[in-house]
Amino acid sequence: MIVGLGNPGAEYHGTRHNVGFEVVDEVARCWNVVFQSAPADAVQAKSHGVPGERDGAILVKPLTFMNRSGMAVSTLQRYYRIALSDLLVVTEDVNLPLGRLRARRQGSAGGHNGLGSVIELLGTEQFSRLRIGVGRGDPRHHLSGRVLSRFDPAERPEMDDVVRSAADAVDLFVASGIEPVMNRFNRFGATDADTEESEEGADGA
Repeated sequence: MIVGLGNPGAEYHGTRHNVGFEVVDEVARCWNVVFQSAPADAVQAKSHGVPGERDGAILVKPLTFMNRSGMAVSTLQRYYRIALSDLLVVTEDVNLPLGRLRARRQGSAGGHNGLGSVIELLGTEQFSRLRIGVGRGDPRHHLSGRVLSRFDPAERPEMDDVVRSAADAVDLFVASGIEPVMNRFNRFGATDADTEESEEGADGA
């Protein structure tokens, strides 16, 4: 089960907070599947996979708003009896530079309210996550305003590239699990100027 985090509604479309939605939308487009209602406060798109290429998977966009994402995720995880090793949560991260990807097999919320809700409702940190850097911006400004802002025109091409790469990471996760995703994508968008702190990320190994 691949969960993209975000906020429902046209007013949030294209904001930094909704990059998780963008990724699962791109995956749905590539897989040629359509989102429909789910047995939770969410929409879902099911793929039965491609023999010899990709296993079946469920794409999910919670409609609970970011801070209550865990309600939809936990309900669907139980409903479909998804093993935690088969769950990937995709979300934005202001602590990563714009355009960076960071995959982890487990870890804390790192201050992210959506991940925090998922951890609380699942009762565990033992699930994979793919974080997409959207940049911190001016540190003097409040984070809530940053994550609800839209990308500048100059930033949008880079974000389109990283959304496509994140969709490729989802494909690889479905085929092979989190380890190959970490090995292949954790240096995506990196530069020599990146700090050790951003390399390690906020939520550990």
